[in-house]
Amino acid sequence: MTSTVEKRLESRSLGVAMWGNLLMAGAGLLAGLLANSNAILLDGLFSLIGFGSALLARRISRRIDAGPDNARPLGYAADEAIFATFRALSLLGLLLFAITNALRNIYNYIGGMMPEPLNFAPMIAYFTGIGLMCAVLWGFHYFTWRKTGKKSAILRLEAKAALFDGMITVAAGAGLGAIYLFRDGPLAPIAPVGDSVIVLLLCMLAIASYARELRDGLGELAGVSASPAHLATVRRALRSAIAEDGGRLQDMSITKLGRTYMVMVYYDPDRRVSAAEIDSLNLQMIRDARTALANADVFLVISEHPRRWPDALNPS
Repeated sequence: MTSTVEKRLESRSLGVAMWGNLLMAGAGLLAGLLANSNAILLDGLFSLIGFGSALLARRISRRIDAGPDNARPLGYAADEAIFATFRALSLLGLLLFAITNALRNIYNYIGGMMPEPLNFAPMIAYFTGIGLMCAVLWGFHYFTWRKTGKKSAILRLEAKAALFDGMITVAAGAGLGAIYLFRDGPLAPIAPVGDSVIVLLLCMLAIASYARELRDGLGELAGVSASPAHLATVRRALRSAIAEDGGRLQDMSITKLGRTYMVMVYYDPDRRVSAAEIDSLNLQMIRDARTALANADVFLVISEHPRRWPDALNPS
């Protein structure tokens, strides 16, 4: 479980993310309007979603390790996976909106409608300042994630988002700079809609990453099995406790939910056992599993059968 120090570090990092993203969002929206640039507006909207995500993540982080209660019988581990899924879905929605808008602008230009010209004056200060801020945020989140044991999916996602936002900013700056330098040369045919072309390219660059985040988040919420490597690692860690107890491991499954790994152990003790003995074995398995996989939790199921009832016994 996450210690008090780790939770404080995580909360501080998310606070920095929240206000940093709010500042970048304000700068992006203002610079986008002054420069008449959809690419800069898109960058600002990314940061605005980042602010909302950091605000939500901070609230989730405070209760992520709360145990089961009446409201949440399985605890609050799922909140982290819900957050990652929601964030990816929000960003994908923004990308689809930006793609639609950019394609409409290009279509109108081909049809003879000339878009308003770009104002390049505010761009240098914007791209320089936002690029540096993204680098600072990435470093802050990344080193906090390492300090807290690389357990927080929220911090990992925030570090990745800051890095990706910085890459988007640099790419947008480079593209708009090229349009400015070559608007009367090789890029003259697309210069009037160069901003929309850059938006399309940036969206194509980003969409695969956020689609992958959405897939992973939905997979966790759907209870998809963790990787075979994690399964093998935990199985090895539990061998000692099983051998000492003398029973038989019938089956084992692992699912990941946020930063928690849910290990289901289907176990036949092959003898009569008391509840106290089962509790003692379960606690030993949890300790052993956590030496191999941080934040693992073991649910010990006493049964003669694996995770699925045999067809002859399965209630109709």
